[in-house]
Amino acid sequence: MKGWIEGFQESIDFIEENLTDDLDIEEIAAKAALSPFYYQRIFGALCGMTVAEYIRARRMTLAATELIGKDVKVIDIAVRYGYDSPDSFAKAFQKFHGVTPSGAREPGAALRSFAPMHIKITMEGGTMLDYRIVEKAPFTIVGVKRPFNSDTSYQEVPKFWNEWIAKGEDRPIMGTFGVCIDCNGKDFDYWIADLYFPWEEIPEGCETRVIPGSLWAQFPCTLSNLQDTNTKIWSEWLPALKGYSLAGEYDIEVYLPPKEGSDEMNIFIWVPLKKAE
Repeated sequence: MKGWIEGFQESIDFIEENLTDDLDIEEIAAKAALSPFYYQRIFGALCGMTVAEYIRARRMTLAATELIGKDVKVIDIAVRYGYDSPDSFAKAFQKFHGVTPSGAREPGAALRSFAPMHIKITMEGGTMLDYRIVEKAPFTIVGVKRPFNSDTSYQEVPKFWNEWIAKGEDRPIMGTFGVCIDCNGKDFDYWIADLYFPWEEIPEGCETRVIPGSLWAQFPCTLSNLQDTNTKIWSEWLPALKGYSLAGEYDIEVYLPPKEGSDEMNIFIWVPLKKAE
């Protein structure tokens, strides 16, 4: 999709130009003409890390360069790269480089360097990604939700599922859907939910939420290739998408029983779309 990759690269260039300033995810995402919610999902798929991890790695790389190349106080470098105290800077520095800031100035100290990213989509042998675009009326889910931060969600959401599954027969719902709903661009609510019908009682501890009517791109997958399919959606399918753009501030995982003769759960990833203007 012409312009999409250029916009995403512009957002990374913006990060690079402002590493010593306060960086706001809304301003970064705007450079790519994306919402913060989708920007962070796509960034993780393309770059293999969160936006915050990338910023920290670049800041620590530049901080080390300044430490060994300039006669400057550690506190001045700490403040320059957004740390409130030498102690917090030293802990972050040692975690990244494996040595303290003072140790970095010793002759022969081994330091790590993380180069700026450059986004480039290349074709390396065709890969098949099945999908279909369907239109669905609004529907209501019922379930339990928990707030998550985009920086830690890959580790924490599976724990949420494990806790829910461990309840066994005490679960008031089965967990047909896993729904991500944006809260403020960086944080989102994740729902474990079922389809709700108005004549049913809402189980204790559960809530309902209306999912607006939309066009949906539906991608079939299994539990074993869920992450791989998710990565391909953002890194291969979206850049090549024509005639549509992302819509809404949510996406959905659908978990259905295994097909006859299969032991693997039948899973779909749903991404909301709208026709391009």
